[in-house]
Amino acid sequence: LMGATPEQLLGELCGRVIGCSRGKGGSMHTFGKNFFGGNGIVGAQVPIGTGIGLMMKLSKKPNISFTLYGDGAANQGQIFESYNIAKLWNLPVIYVCENNKYGMGTSVERASAATEFYTRGDYIPGIQVDGMDVLATREASLFAIAHCLSNRGPILLEMITYRYYGHSMSDPGTSYRTRDEIQNVRKSKDPITLFKDKIIGANLATEDELKQIDNGVKKLIDDAVAKVKAAPPPGLEELCSDVHNKALVPTIRGIHPWQSFKHLRIGKAR
Repeated sequence: LMGATPEQLLGELCGRVIGCSRGKGGSMHTFGKNFFGGNGIVGAQVPIGTGIGLMMKLSKKPNISFTLYGDGAANQGQIFESYNIAKLWNLPVIYVCENNKYGMGTSVERASAATEFYTRGDYIPGIQVDGMDVLATREASLFAIAHCLSNRGPILLEMITYRYYGHSMSDPGTSYRTRDEIQNVRKSKDPITLFKDKIIGANLATEDELKQIDNGVKKLIDDAVAKVKAAPPPGLEELCSDVHNKALVPTIRGIHPWQSFKHLRIGKAR
């Protein structure tokens, strides 16, 4: 999560006020500086990311909107509408399709007539990238950034990747694929292992130096977990807080017309 600390992300997942959305957004609604949030609706973040690209163009500052979605959202009509308006208005948007081969429990072959999503932009150039290769991903991203900053409009990156676990807590991830398939990808394509081997092979770091980095990261996460456990959940008085950046009216209607709640401003606007 760009722009957030580990305790802010973990706190949000655990519903604590230390979270990046004060514990009220959960995994679907995480926000950070320069990170405009997830979305509970499949593919709905893509039009939002396109709108952010319009904002960036109008501001006349050299900036880019990275708009991410998965293969499960790739057939949504709003994706193609976003492509169209982004190209029509020449917006600085990099569309990133994370193709991990399965949308929830459905393989791309069962859901899509055409599975090479980087060709879907039609009038938008597309690149297919090995998303399990750290350096390939970096170079493709730099190329896409240069493309947008040169005022050439949007571009589409399809990252071929994989997920080892299920789509959610209720998904074991093994009812629609074999354990052998998962293990084979782990052994042959794991990005962390492959990048580690490249670092050691190029004499950029030793095994011990990399272990020190791992230990430092583990301590960072352990400290964040301790802070999250000590933080309280949001109180009921926060039910209608921070709904709007600037409240147009002092109260917000509840689920019944005769209910109203005071709109509080607690968090700092990003």
